[in-house]
Amino acid sequence: MGELRPLGEDLTQESRALAQALRELFEGLDVSVRRYAARHRRDPGTFSRYLNGTRLPPWEVIMGIMTDLAEHRGTTVTPEAIEFIRGLHGSAFDSSSSPKHAVEIIEQQLADADHVSRRSSVRGDILGDALLERQNRIANLEVRLSQMEAALTTERERAGQLAAAHPDVSELRGERDVLRQEVTRLGDELQAAHEQRDAAEARCDLLERQLAAVEHPVALPAAPPPLRMPKVLVVDDQPDNLLAMAAVLETLDQELVTVSSGRDALKALLLHDDFAVIIMDVQMPEMDGYETAAHIKRRPRNRDVPIIFLTAMGVDPEHTARGYAAGAVDYISKPFDPWALRAKVAVFTEIHLERRIGPSEGTASRPSSA
Repeated sequence: MGELRPLGEDLTQESRALAQALRELFEGLDVSVRRYAARHRRDPGTFSRYLNGTRLPPWEVIMGIMTDLAEHRGTTVTPEAIEFIRGLHGSAFDSSSSPKHAVEIIEQQLADADHVSRRSSVRGDILGDALLERQNRIANLEVRLSQMEAALTTERERAGQLAAAHPDVSELRGERDVLRQEVTRLGDELQAAHEQRDAAEARCDLLERQLAAVEHPVALPAAPPPLRMPKVLVVDDQPDNLLAMAAVLETLDQELVTVSSGRDALKALLLHDDFAVIIMDVQMPEMDGYETAAHIKRRPRNRDVPIIFLTAMGVDPEHTARGYAAGAVDYISKPFDPWALRAKVAVFTEIHLERRIGPSEGTASRPSSA
């Protein structure tokens, strides 16, 4: 990850132009990819893909490179340079927005979730073996202790002495207590590994449904009277982002509730109900997405509403782990792909309708996988 990777194959002309411009900027920093990624707490693999054109970087990442280069050279970023790169970024985004690109995004998320599931399963097997080994050792110690204590008691009764703890017995008891502590720790770790595997498996199922929704778009089933279609809550402190998401999601025929802060999101959840999904920006002033999600999950009324985190920081393990811990069930990167976002919202809406009106009615319009 130290050096720049070659430009990706099959890039669009626009993506190639943006990647080449970013590479020229980055090379002026005289720093390795890994070191620069560490400096900004980003995943080096994700950052490397930004620079070889295989993944479109968020605008915040590009501005960070230009700002760092200006600081490195002791200059300032000119408005002309910003607008030039912004134009390249916009063209690359427009050219990459397609069902194929959305499939690539979701397939990568599926691969990541599958990796977590397999890794958790392996860890669970190792922990299970270790737990069983400790339990067997404890059982053997219990037998030895019983035999030793019985023998000592018999000897002392014959000699007319009070039974007292023998040094060997005390040592075995101490070893047993240590093993019991290890069994408790291993049991907790095993349960955590199983929960992580189950959560990853649930994400895999969800992502496979999203892939199907991209590859075979279908109209969402209508809610039977007197019920209405569920709502979508969109939370972002940038008005342009709210407008862009509203434009993308308007084709799903759902009511959008848009707010610009975490506090407003909490208020909206009190004033409205029947949300199918919440799309929330991670980086917001005052109350960020993580804190807002934690507040939402503490409310019995809203804790089951799925949250999609919208992030400009790249979907790397550190941020996804923190997001899942806060209660998110899905991620999408800025600049978001319209096809991927629609597919994710459509699937969560479909799941919501299945729970509300029954699976037989809620999935009637889904095409056969055959």
